[in-house]
Amino acid sequence: MASFLIRNHSDELRCIASSPDFKLHYPLFVDFAELMDDDPHLAHLIFTEPATYLQIFDQAAVWAHKIILGDPGADKNWVEKKTIHVRINTSGSPLECPESFPSIGRIRVKHRGILLTLKGTVIRSGAIKMHEGEREYMCLKCKKSFLVYPEVEARNSITLPSVCQVRGSKPCGGTKFQYVDSTIVCHDYQEIKIQESTQVLGVGVIPRSILVILQDDLVDIVKAGDDVIVTGVLTAKWSSEVKDVRCDLDPVLIANHVRRTNELKSEIDIPDDVVMKFKQFWIHFKECPLKGRNAILRGICPQVFGLFTVKLAVALTLIGGVQRVHASGTKLRGEPHLLLVGDPGTGKSQFLKFAAKLSNRSVVTTGMGSTSAGLTVTAVKDGGEWMLEAGALVLADGGLCCIDEFDSMREHDRATIHEAMEQQTISVAKAGLVTTLSTRTTVFGATNPKGHYDPDQPLSVNTTLSGPLLSRFDIVLVLLDTKNPEWDAVVSSHILKEAEPDRMRQDEDLATNWPLSTLKRYIHYVKETFKPVLTREAETVISSYYQLQRKSGTHNAARTTVRMLESLVRLAQAHARLMFRNEVTQLDAITAILCIESSMTTSAIVDCIGNALHSNFTENPDEEYTKQERMILEKLGIDGSCDINIIED
Repeated sequence: MASFLIRNHSDELRCIASSPDFKLHYPLFVDFAELMDDDPHLAHLIFTEPATYLQIFDQAAVWAHKIILGDPGADKNWVEKKTIHVRINTSGSPLECPESFPSIGRIRVKHRGILLTLKGTVIRSGAIKMHEGEREYMCLKCKKSFLVYPEVEARNSITLPSVCQVRGSKPCGGTKFQYVDSTIVCHDYQEIKIQESTQVLGVGVIPRSILVILQDDLVDIVKAGDDVIVTGVLTAKWSSEVKDVRCDLDPVLIANHVRRTNELKSEIDIPDDVVMKFKQFWIHFKECPLKGRNAILRGICPQVFGLFTVKLAVALTLIGGVQRVHASGTKLRGEPHLLLVGDPGTGKSQFLKFAAKLSNRSVVTTGMGSTSAGLTVTAVKDGGEWMLEAGALVLADGGLCCIDEFDSMREHDRATIHEAMEQQTISVAKAGLVTTLSTRTTVFGATNPKGHYDPDQPLSVNTTLSGPLLSRFDIVLVLLDTKNPEWDAVVSSHILKEAEPDRMRQDEDLATNWPLSTLKRYIHYVKETFKPVLTREAETVISSYYQLQRKSGTHNAARTTVRMLESLVRLAQAHARLMFRNEVTQLDAITAILCIESSMTTSAIVDCIGNALHSNFTENPDEEYTKQERMILEKLGIDGSCDINIIED
């Protein structure tokens, strides 16, 4: 083992030797695939008996470290270290198979004792404690010493062996032992709980969780809401003693290697031929780009007829803008938030569920149907210890959080969701646990109005949501089921046609059909590829609209209109991405204004929207835009011309 480390990891050993602190626990990362190529027998032993051979590997690492220190070229300032832990990384190795890399819900007794790898999301994180690792005892008969390790099954208590553990040519058979003074080795200790991702589970399947023990250099490297891949040894420990409840053995994973995969949350495989299809699509619609945009929007929730404004808002919300970081370190979020307020039967839940399918990482919940952690985070007592339990917003970090019945949130969620939506963090100070969790998520909410919707009353009265909370949403669309015989006839005709068998055929031409998988890839591609910047024309339009809103006198609080200005920039950037561009043009700025004007929380300076529920796709959207552009520019006092050309990247 030591020879393998010297041959392949001498640079890492020298780096450890150069560190001045000899009391720390140092990790030495070894790829299992590399070990298997160099020494297959040793790799097999570590896989089948990790509890024994990982300890021997740690001792071999310390021995190899001493050999490095004894080299003639070694620096005299290097300090000998006492503890080095070999961390086995199974990524890219044959161990990434269902037998050694099962889902948490498929863990069985056969996995006990082998090197196991699990993937999940951290839902609870406990406090860091001091844990007694091992003690040294001396046999009173042979006068030789040996180490005794605590047993996880016995709640980390140390049990003395029945006979002497010193291995030799002839065992002494001693049964009396004496503790050697000052030989206790203490370790940092933390317990976390990880839960399998709900994205890979079917409907009705309950996500399972497992306790993970982190020690030494592994503690405090993950927080609630992080996606992790943990490699370790599966064992069991007795559950907490509760009166009148049977005490069982609960599975627990003693971690050897932990890898955070937050940066891989939205990884979607996009082949080159699919990217070429996207580019050819926009070349085809170069002369009429808005017609191409509408072809994409028709793929969003296709079972719902019309609702062009809602589908455009959903697309812009999922794509989002670009996060900006000021020189002072202040961050302005790039993720927009969307709220649908509407009568029952207007398709709100349909859009929620479809948006969750389009996002690679999403959490769907309701205001009252969420876990005990609610939407944010809470402190729970588990086995006498306080732990943080992540809520829906933390678990959706880096993705989408869909909240139905948004107005039925718990009181403590109402108080903390403001910070989660705007600053994208949650500051926690509960039960002695003080930390900050990340909530970089897009919030898509839906709610019913309180009784009959009264257009003459403000939105906060109609929904029981406070004004400050409503101002966090970039777009608030009100869907009123008003009587419209012409619209009812068109919708009923569409529903009946959808029931016909020949309507189930799938057309592969993107000009007429965008299936869910392609639409998901497109949204991911434009988010990762394009970082749009505002042109001078777009800045002029957005600035003029903001000043006009301020002059109208409908906003008493400056913070609301400042947030509206930030929303305009986010939505304009999102529309530029949707249009496959790296520049925010006048077209994008005007489209963002139309989306803001669709919200009934702002004054309708440009009164050209109508009921969002009855908004439909026009046959010639480019001509329609020309009329809207002329009217808006005239209202804003700007001279300009049509700007609807695609700028190829």
